[in-house]
Amino acid sequence: MSATSRVASPFKGERQGEDLAGQCWRGKLRTPHSHPLPLRRGGAKKLQAIASFVLVLTLVSLAESRALATPLSADMIVSVPDQELALVDRGKLIARYSISTSKFGTGDSNASYRTPLGMLFVSAKIGEKLPAGAVIKNRTPTGEVIAVDAPGRDPVVSRVIWLRGMEAQNQKARDRCIYIHGTPEERRIGKPASFGCIRMRSRDIIDLYERVHIGTHVLITLRRIHDFVKPEEPSLLARSD
Repeated sequence: MSATSRVASPFKGERQGEDLAGQCWRGKLRTPHSHPLPLRRGGAKKLQAIASFVLVLTLVSLAESRALATPLSADMIVSVPDQELALVDRGKLIARYSISTSKFGTGDSNASYRTPLGMLFVSAKIGEKLPAGAVIKNRTPTGEVIAVDAPGRDPVVSRVIWLRGMEAQNQKARDRCIYIHGTPEERRIGKPASFGCIRMRSRDIIDLYERVHIGTHVLITLRRIHDFVKPEEPSLLARSD
């Protein structure tokens, strides 16, 4: 085989003897140097600067990851009287959000439009990487994005966290499509206004969505959030006058 013969491309679908740029490979293949070539003047400083930049980006990325990192043992506590949802791990408060539960009260009867009480868990998550305000109908994005408090609009938006009951008092929750979801009616957050689901501001449901996982427990309760959060222990450096 001559040195000018074409070499078969390793990429499926490419014409024989062409690289990804569509150029033929001709001539002899070069072999690597047996010893490294010396860096040009200033090359070492450039490499050092690039390495430092990459290190900074890595540290920033790790810091952001830790900010959203949530222990697998964390639970969601939905307080109906507080109209708040808290993410709690063994009594330690991780995050807290204003919400809206049903304006018809609590319960699990079919067509009651009430929010079920008791222990449930996250059975599905829908809406990964959708923009805030993206409309979700029947758990499928429609492609429409609406503004906060858009007049006359009240669809599910941004993210859906689908709940399944674990107790007799909430066994119909999944079939009733009880979600934690975003709402465009953010002016109503903080007071009961839903038709059974737990509504959140788009920015909050997006944040919560990233923190929880399939299987996370969700307790919907008539108790207050502070009943589930341990008081902070004083620091060893704190003064005691």
